[in-house]
Amino acid sequence: MTDRSPNWLHLNDGEEVVWESRPHPIAMGRGLPAGVALVLVGLFLAGWGTTGGGSEVLTMVGVLIALVGAAMLGYLYAFWTNTRYVITTSELYEKRGVVSRDVTQFRLERVQNTSLRQSTVGRLLGYGELTVYTAGSGDPELTFERLPRPHEASTILSRQLDAADARSSRT
Repeated sequence: MTDRSPNWLHLNDGEEVVWESRPHPIAMGRGLPAGVALVLVGLFLAGWGTTGGGSEVLTMVGVLIALVGAAMLGYLYAFWTNTRYVITTSELYEKRGVVSRDVTQFRLERVQNTSLRQSTVGRLLGYGELTVYTAGSGDPELTFERLPRPHEASTILSRQLDAADARSSRT
């Protein structure tokens, strides 16, 4: 998919990225509209404070509210954009974190089962969860949460699992 892989993704010889995504924007949650509302209210108050009927205090309060909203949006965006899901020809990866980094990876040969789940809202907005179970574990090993176009990711993962099975049966 890409010729240059990010510095946290260490591909083995012959391994290629076949699919990559970040969570659906819905993953930013209620904080997104709240942050936008704070910015708009703050700008409104700051603008009102600078007109003839306003005051410096109102302007400062408006600027402060807008800055809080902007900081909230920056925080949400940083976490959203720094979460990545990757399927390669031989492994699965999940990366989270802005300052510190948490990367989960495991080989496709370990995958025993997958599960795709979409709520009604998820179906309407185009997101879902793809959960991966591995051999020897009853609990999910990895869940790609709020995944955009989850059926596409599931289909690609199934193809890669079939290819991994074919490679392991030849050896």
